[in-house]
Amino acid sequence: MFLSFLSCDADVVESLRAGGQDVYGNPAELTIYEGVGAPCRCCLDNVPYGKEMLICAARLFLHDCSLMLKPARFSCALIVACRLRETIVRRFLKYSPIFLVKAYNADQRIMYGTGQITESKMVAQYAQELFDRGDVSFVDVRSAKNNCFFTRIVTQE
Repeated sequence: MFLSFLSCDADVVESLRAGGQDVYGNPAELTIYEGVGAPCRCCLDNVPYGKEMLICAARLFLHDCSLMLKPARFSCALIVACRLRETIVRRFLKYSPIFLVKAYNADQRIMYGTGQITESKMVAQYAQELFDRGDVSFVDVRSAKNNCFFTRIVTQE
């Protein structure tokens, strides 16, 4: 068994790039990035200063939780700046020294007590420890400072 770090669904990204609507029925906002440290949820790399990016509300995975929209729980800001369809695995780990890592069960519910602020170099090890419990379906990695979603970790045989 090995760990796979997932980016958002490529079909969702392509639809947004083509002018499709976000989860609230709005088109993605095209803007120029002028900050430091915004991760693209498609390639998992940081958006370069001065480059175009899309911002919108999205469910990053097609199977996310409920069919009902509950903005505070099931949607998030999606930043897409790359033109790649491939996931660049684990690249994002170099952009922050710490992340919030937490496990979810088969019903896509947070497994309370699993949330932990984790050093970037220990994210994969902690995720593996969570999967070794046997009752974890996936692990989400989020910003330790802002609670922004970064990536989902699943196991592959």
